Amino acid sequence: MGDNYVISEIEKDHILFLLEQNKRSDNRELNQIREVNIETHYVGKAEGSAVVTLGDTKLIVGVKAILGTPYPDTPNTGVITTSAELSPLASPYFESGPPSNNAIELARVTDRAIRESHCIDLSKLCIIPEKSVWILFIDFYILNDAGNLFDAATLGAIAALATAEIPKTKIGEDGVVEVLEEKEPLQIDHYPISVTSYKVGKFNIFDANFKEERVSSSRITFGFDEEDHIVSVQKGKQGVYTPVEIKKILRESLLVSKTLRKELMKALSKK
Repeated sequence: MGDNYVISEIEKDHILFLLEQNKRSDNRELNQIREVNIETHYVGKAEGSAVVTLGDTKLIVGVKAILGTPYPDTPNTGVITTSAELSPLASPYFESGPPSNNAIELARVTDRAIRESHCIDLSKLCIIPEKSVWILFIDFYILNDAGNLFDAATLGAIAALATAEIPKTKIGEDGVVEVLEEKEPLQIDHYPISVTSYKVGKFNIFDANFKEERVSSSRITFGFDEEDHIVSVQKGKQGVYTPVEIKKILRESLLVSKTLRKELMKALSKK
């Protein structure tokens, strides 16, 4: 940790010096997000997919639908499951092997915004109660981590889901579910957006780049639906927030969400 720690302290001092002057290392405002680009239908064999770039951060999201058995406590609803792959090619801090804590956290935070916004009516994914439902696998593949994977991942997940097409099915006389070649769009009821704020010193900044993220002491991610309801909240890292800080961050996050939502809906209008 030695060399990385020294470099991080030097970078932190420089970043804090700029913040004291209301500046950032890439000349953005404290609440200004980087350029966003969202392309859908990126992976031909997936039911839905999207590639998202947020500044230099880039990731692919794929949605795959597979018939499976529902959970015993929710026999009439389909299933959503998320996973993230943080490849060593995407960052010097990612390692090969089983999912790291960072990968698990990325998948869970994104999953929470999708699930708690009731983005998809899971009951409509049920084919035969207790026996057969659609299981939606949402997979994140990080191509380049230049900071703020959380917000980029939610954008990609919703873009992929909103453009996904699921095979139609029919139930045979023997009660067996047959998957047809014809497909139909997956119905989306809500469009959640994640907004992550990072605390660097006494400052709270949005859409942190890689260096800002590395030297931040804390972060908080809010999920908002299209009616500005808070659908999820997740705090990360070791630092703390005062109630006053959280209220201020919440108000700013809501404003930032409108910019991200505009980009999302612009991409979906082209589908």
